[in-house]
Amino acid sequence: MVLSSSVGSFPGDSARAYGEWVRASLDTLSLPAVPELPGRGAIASMTGRALAMVVELGADLQPAGWRLTDAAGVDQRRARSLLAQDLDTLEELGQEYAGPLKVQVAGPWTLAATVERPRGDKLLADHGARRELAQALAEGVAAHVADVRRRVAGVSRLVVQVDEPALPAVMGGRVPTASGFGKHRSVDKPEASEALEWVLGAIAGAGAEPWVHSCAPGAPLALLRGAGARGLSVDLALVDAAGQDVLAETLEAGDAVALGVVPSTEPDDPPGDAAVTQRVERWLDMVGLEPGPSLVVTPACGLSGASPGWARRALELSAAAARSLS
Repeated sequence: MVLSSSVGSFPGDSARAYGEWVRASLDTLSLPAVPELPGRGAIASMTGRALAMVVELGADLQPAGWRLTDAAGVDQRRARSLLAQDLDTLEELGQEYAGPLKVQVAGPWTLAATVERPRGDKLLADHGARRELAQALAEGVAAHVADVRRRVAGVSRLVVQVDEPALPAVMGGRVPTASGFGKHRSVDKPEASEALEWVLGAIAGAGAEPWVHSCAPGAPLALLRGAGARGLSVDLALVDAAGQDVLAETLEAGDAVALGVVPSTEPDDPPGDAAVTQRVERWLDMVGLEPGPSLVVTPACGLSGASPGWARRALELSAAAARSLS
């Protein structure tokens, strides 16, 4: 059976909205994704949520963004409290749920490109700091996996999606320095792979399935596979010819491919169920494969920038296309 899922983020800025998206995901998708609502502020952003999971490193929110500190600051404590509240909501609404579930976390390289060192500038500038962050993230995500499993006992398959939108820029030397006049040096493939291996390996060691998502052009899909990703999640429109081959190889190997084919914001001419299904069918024809249980239909990227109406419609379109393909 072809599955349907979301990338994870949704519109909204309240606890009520969070609960509504939990219900919508559980009711609509065959692989529900635990919602993220970055509209609630920095403590609910991709970076803030990941720092809430990291227990070995302190952080606080500065005018320029998140920065590591000697001890957890008030904003990191608020981020942890919000994460716990969200998991309480998931536990309450998921009491009767039985099936697969997906959670998301920012990856080590996206964090290194967005979090600052205590002295300023991004962690990306400090080899030791970015290594320490990746290892702390691996430990924190493993604990998060155990917490989710404890709270939602009916989960039969737990997927952890590691979000790496900044990875192509990190490897390409395109991340700006604090001054804005220069760029951080590029990270080579072996080091990029090593940090990912720590995080993906910790997820697998905790009994979950590690995927990597990137809706940025030039995502190094072969490197992600080599680092231990058991699933790849992409915006299909941004995948080049080499990436198409990697996606096909991934499906042939029995690992997951999540194809982002539903617009993440409402277009002028919204597609119907048949158009979304046909887009996936054309891609399968191109690579010479049949639909199967390793294929997942999703929106192209997160839905936090969409209207609530379109976000709900995007879930419905993904689910309808998955059923048709099945």
